[in-house]
Parts: sequence; structure tokens; C-alpha cells
Amino acid sequence: MNKVLIIVNHELVVYNFRKELVEELLNEGNEVIICSPNGEKISKLKTMGAKHIDISIEARSTNPFLDIKLYKNYKRIIKEVCPDIVLTYTIKPNIYGGLAAQKLNVPYIANITGLGTAIENKGLLQKIILSFYKKAFKNINTVFFQNKTNMDFFIEKKISNKENYKLLPGSGVNLDKFIPLNYDFEDNDKVVITYLGRIMKNKGMGELLEAIETMNNERVLFNITGYFEDESYKDKIIELEEKGLLVYHNQVFDVIPIIKEAQGIINPTYHEGMSNLLLEAAASARPVLASNIPGCKEIFDDGISGFAFEPKNVDSLIEAVNKFLSLSIDERRKMGLNGRTKVEKEFDRKYVINSYIDEIKTIIKWRR
Repeated sequence: MNKVLIIVNHELVVYNFRKELVEELLNEGNEVIICSPNGEKISKLKTMGAKHIDISIEARSTNPFLDIKLYKNYKRIIKEVCPDIVLTYTIKPNIYGGLAAQKLNVPYIANITGLGTAIENKGLLQKIILSFYKKAFKNINTVFFQNKTNMDFFIEKKISNKENYKLLPGSGVNLDKFIPLNYDFEDNDKVVITYLGRIMKNKGMGELLEAIETMNNERVLFNITGYFEDESYKDKIIELEEKGLLVYHNQVFDVIPIIKEAQGIINPTYHEGMSNLLLEAAASARPVLASNIPGCKEIFDDGISGFAFEPKNVDSLIEAVNKFLSLSIDERRKMGLNGRTKVEKEFDRKYVINSYIDEIKTIIKWRR
């Protein structure tokens, strides 16, 4: 029996997008230990058979003392667990979990779920983070990337040995869970366009709210669902809701009913590894409207299964929404079905799971 330690900054990173990988690892007789802050889904992961180690992590903190403490905690946990392999996701687990695994000579696989604002913006902070990546990935076994642009960036910056780089279709999407939903709408219905995700600047919330206010279109109603990572948008959302231009829903754990009520799904984000929102929407046969950036544009074909717009550009966003509104119900329905066909061919989560299982087996076999 092999021990697999999974290090993440939030339990939802595992439960929402890697649960099937955990299931497969457990089914094959492995012991799976998840290291993350405690959360609502931990009990469900334990019921599946996984074990959990609680750890405090400030994902957005730049306090070096907290980061040193995190590294020491990861090193202590790896020593105690004695895993055969470590899997890391998101920036701090990738860096500090990777450094700890390397220090203790434990094989590890990292997943670049996105670069993050600090790396995408040139400056001192970018240089510091990249220098940490170089140290953390010095002897890494495998780095999985969710889009080619991120992989090319790491190659350009000479982060680790590019021979260990491998490309995945994001986290993939569970095609058995997210199935085509009926498009039971009428031409005279108000068109519902839905955003699902964190409410913050880097997700394009400022541009989305400005577009909603500028359009002031009675034909369309926007649903915004998610928790406030940036409270500064709360007043504007309340104002637009009072005007009848949008409806705000708090964070939900079952997104399918929300997707079902939408004629289209929108994602105005600035950067993505690979947008899970768009993958789940397309798998559910819903057209998408999204930023024309890596991590979004791979998931849909512009004009065929959705519409692209330029990030940080309100006029471009409004133009895409108006294109969508000009379609008939049948045209929108066909667009959604086109999206489903594309994700079936290119983004099946089973491929991602098999890639991980094969890589884990190869690394452990080689080590022995």
C-alpha cells in the first residue's frame, strides 16, 4: 500500500475538482492523506476513506514569517506521514510543500492551476516568487500544467527541467455528474446570464458590474453567485439588485440548479489555469461568454459554443452579451450542445485521473 499526501490551500480544491482522483487512489488500495485547512467538505472526504491533517495557511499573505512557519509545518507533516509521494496544488503548497518534500527526499508532483496576479505582473514580487519556484522545483518529478501558455512561461523562465513538464486539460470535468441540461426556455423569457465564482477584482467583477449598469437592459437578468473575497463590490451589487438588473445568491455547493436556470454562463476573469466554471457550464450544454485569455479560450469556440470578449474591457463585454441576446432560443440551445460535444472530446476528467495514476505508479516504481 502506498501513502499519497495531497497538499492544498482549501479542501474544495480536492473535493470539487480532485474527488474522483482520491476515489481512484483509494480503490487501488492506497492510503490518501489530505493536508489542508479544515472545512465543510472534510467530513465527506473522510467518509470516502481519506485521512485529514489540519493546517493553517494564509493563501494571500506576503508575510515571510508566516511562510517560514508554513514550510516548517509542511516539513514536520511529511516527516510524520512518511508518504511515498506528495501531490501539491496552488501556489503556496507548490512552493513550500515542494521545498519540504525536496528537503526530505520525497518524490512530488505539482499542478500549476494558474500563475496568479503576482507572477503575471512584472516586478520585484514576480522575481521573488519565480526564484522560490526554481528552488522548489529543482528536483521535482513532474509538473502538470493546465494550459500551454503557463507551461511556455515556465519554460521561458527556466523553472526546473522542462522534460518533467506535462500538459493536462485543466482539472477536466466529470461528464457523468455534469450532463446536458434541458434548454426549456421561451423566446419571450427574460434571458438569465449567470456568474459563479469568487467576487473579486481579478475575476473581472468590476467590469461585469459596470457592464450590467451601462446596459440597463430589461431583457436580461444577471445572476451573481459566490462569496465576497472583496467586500468593496457589495454596495454596487445591492444597488443593481434593487434596480432589478441582477440577483445575488450566496456561495452554493451544488452549482447544477444554478446552471440549469441560466441561458448562458459568463466569466470575465483576468487569468485562469483552466476555468472549471466554463468546463462545468459547457458540459451542462450551456453557452459561455468569457474572457479571451488562456485558460478560457481553449474551452469554447468563439461564435460556435460561446462568445469571447477582451478582459478588462467593458465595451467588449457588452458587445459579447448583445451578440448573445440577438440569438434565438434554438441558436442558443445549439451553441450549448456544441460546447458539450467539445468537452466530451477534449476535457474528460477520466483522462486527468489516468494521467495522475500512471505518473504516480511510474515514479514510485522507479524509486523502488
